[in-house]
Amino acid sequence: MTEYLLILTTAPDEDCARRIARALLEARAAACVNLLPPMTSLYRWRGQLEEGREHQLLIKTRHACYGQVEEIVRKLHPYELPELIATPIVTGLAGYLNWIEESTQQ
Repeated sequence: MTEYLLILTTAPDEDCARRIARALLEARAAACVNLLPPMTSLYRWRGQLEEGREHQLLIKTRHACYGQVEEIVRKLHPYELPELIATPIVTGLAGYLNWIEESTQQ
């Protein structure tokens, strides 16, 4: 199992994205959260095509923190079914990966 994860989620506005990011950082569930500028998302929901503006969050963390990340996102997210996708970080700069480790220690 890969130790480090990049987790993706979206938020409907910048305030929501910031609330989620700050909660993750304060809980030490993430080392870093990047908030990307607004984007247009097109998707199918309940049989209908939908379109909306969203902010992408890129969450850098460890596999051991995934449950905590999920709990915080689900608690603070206004969507019935928020995007929450985790992908392993297969390799990276050793110092950066060590920083993720140190930043997410309780």
